[in-house]
Amino acid sequence: MNNLKKVGLTALAGALVSVSANAADVTMSGAASISFAGEEKTTAGNGWSMNNGITFSMAGEMDNGWNVTVTQVLNDDDVASDQVFDTRSLKIDMGDTGTLTFTGTGGSGVLSAIDDVTPTAGEESWDDVTGADSIPGGPSGGNMFHYSNGSLMDGLTVSASYTPSDGATEIESSVDYGVTFTGIDGLTVGLAAGEDNGEGSSAAVDHTNMYVTYTMDAFSVGFQSSESDSTTASADKDFTAIGVSYAVSDDMSVSLNTSEIDYENSSLSSQEATGISVSYVMGGMTIKANHNTVDNIAGTATNDKSGYAMSVAFAY
Repeated sequence: MNNLKKVGLTALAGALVSVSANAADVTMSGAASISFAGEEKTTAGNGWSMNNGITFSMAGEMDNGWNVTVTQVLNDDDVASDQVFDTRSLKIDMGDTGTLTFTGTGGSGVLSAIDDVTPTAGEESWDDVTGADSIPGGPSGGNMFHYSNGSLMDGLTVSASYTPSDGATEIESSVDYGVTFTGIDGLTVGLAAGEDNGEGSSAAVDHTNMYVTYTMDAFSVGFQSSESDSTTASADKDFTAIGVSYAVSDDMSVSLNTSEIDYENSSLSSQEATGISVSYVMGGMTIKANHNTVDNIAGTATNDKSGYAMSVAFAY
């Protein structure tokens, strides 16, 4: 390393120390994982992959007591285009007034953040099967606002997100909102709804998503139902999922998950998926394995496949 680089790095390090001491707390965390995945009826491709991520967070307190956190996530995986700061956000915690977050990239709206919330030791029941349809989502991406407030009533959190139109592919701005209740021990109930106008220049989709999960001792069960109504003819679909997980010990869990997607289009058959998963935690290391079977992939009758995956992840 030449002297110029040494001087530059020393100056940068000094600046970061100064910021940490006088204006903000800077933290770093991350994870690295190695995975192997495959599926029947498929012979091409290397099943091995690696994914790394580093999260940088800078937090500070304003004169009025509000807290501000800036977060950037550096992701590095096998896809060259993904090796960037793929998530950037600024969050303002206003105490009892709630939390407002602006996400520059990698954001999730209220609906898209829910995903499949039924209990699992590994992945969703349709994961690792090429072409399989997934739960209808909602607005996601960049340059979006998200608000949440858990101070209105014990156990109740309300949230809303707003994604401005890009003036091109998004015909209008997208808005979604939701409520989550956790006021009873072991019970979580959630409901979210909204419109996603980012589906194309002429399409908009109304989404609703509700779920309930309950944990008692080592057992967790969950049910989820999602519906999407599109302005595109015969494009509506309904999603349901059930999951059961059991903690064999403090370190090991197993689960069974099923899901089904029904299509309004009468030419499509219902997609049905079943998955089993197991996970084992050893300090900062987590080992996972799952096997999924999907029938009538994306509505295509008799297009059935099974997929599997194993992974070892390290958190730091």
